[in-house]
Amino acid sequence: MMEQKNGSSFTGFILLGFSDRPQLEIVLFVVLIIFYLFTLLGNTTIIVLSFLDPNLHTPMYFFLSNLSFLDLCFTTSIVPQFLVNLSGADKSISFAGCVAQLFLSLGLGGTECVLLVVMSIDRYAAVCRPLHYTVIMHPRLCVLMILVSWIFGLSNSLVQTVLIFRLPLCGRNKLDHFLCEIPALLKIACVDTSNIEAELYFASFVTLVLPLIFIVFSYGWIVRAILRIKSAAGQRKAFGTCGSHFIVVSLFFGTAIYAYLQPSSNYSQDRGKFTTLFYGIFTPTMNPLIYTLRNKDVTGAMRKVLRKDRDSR
Repeated sequence: MMEQKNGSSFTGFILLGFSDRPQLEIVLFVVLIIFYLFTLLGNTTIIVLSFLDPNLHTPMYFFLSNLSFLDLCFTTSIVPQFLVNLSGADKSISFAGCVAQLFLSLGLGGTECVLLVVMSIDRYAAVCRPLHYTVIMHPRLCVLMILVSWIFGLSNSLVQTVLIFRLPLCGRNKLDHFLCEIPALLKIACVDTSNIEAELYFASFVTLVLPLIFIVFSYGWIVRAILRIKSAAGQRKAFGTCGSHFIVVSLFFGTAIYAYLQPSSNYSQDRGKFTTLFYGIFTPTMNPLIYTLRNKDVTGAMRKVLRKDRDSR
């Protein structure tokens, strides 16, 4: 029934991307490859170090390695298709491929929203309840919170994906974007989308705004606890640890809210594309740098691994 309604099910979609700017496509192709390689290298390094170094076997780095895995998967769900699009070889994507891309990108993004909340809970426990930290952040609870993050993200994605692809497209198959994303798909629907936009807006509000409110509220308590620390060195260490997470939260939620929570009447295709580039590619590249640039635990773990590798030779 969906195939008959959509008409584009058999031929798929044409992703227009930046085809009207061929010179920009060349620049983006080179930049994208560089950023993607840095994303792979940075996030893989965090995952490997968190596994190898016993000093990093803590809830904080357990969550951080899961965030790195999410960023790897999220970027990989976008970048390879975009590189093919930019090369000019093939700007099409099958109907099934479009469904899969939307489901994965929404699911991974929603999971990251909840995981960032979980990481703020971890920071709250570490700063505000230091004596009870190991009891509160029990390994079983950490695993449970990760599972809840994935279940919420994928469930929310399933609902939104079904809602979008139930819309009749009446043979329209040209998406003015470089990937299958909700605002671009809504633009090619041949029916009034006001009702479904309201439903999707509510889902996006629950996924983006409520977690952000919880994070900001928890950081209010964290800042209050840090200011009570008498040692200046202790304050700097606490602010440094929590500051990295808050920068990542600001980058991720800021661009995602801009992309998904503005009225469709104000939606600009060009702004939408560049916003997606930012939170889909730039942010996952920056996350490892933000978390590790001034992190002595991670840099120390890296030196240990490199020293062992050199000694083994």
